[in-house]
Amino acid sequence: MGESYIEKALTGAVKARGGMALKFISPGMSGVPDRLVLIPGGVIAFVEVKAPRERMRPQQIKRKRQLEELGFKVYQLDDIKMIGGMLDEICTT
Repeated sequence: MGESYIEKALTGAVKARGGMALKFISPGMSGVPDRLVLIPGGVIAFVEVKAPRERMRPQQIKRKRQLEELGFKVYQLDDIKMIGGMLDEICTT
């Protein structure tokens, strides 16, 4: 099970909840999370998708910290079993 499989499962699960999991690319700023998750009701979170047991690079950790300091939820997802609980947490924010 690779990163693309987990990412596809995430986008499907978000869509099933009525939301969108947009691919997030920010030209000129490296290390941003892979997905911008938008949930009905104006809920926003960022998700960095990784293959199982893969870790974030230092630049990704820096961006995660910056986004969290701005008040956003940022998650690392490396197992499809985490998706339901993660979305439950995002939706109750």
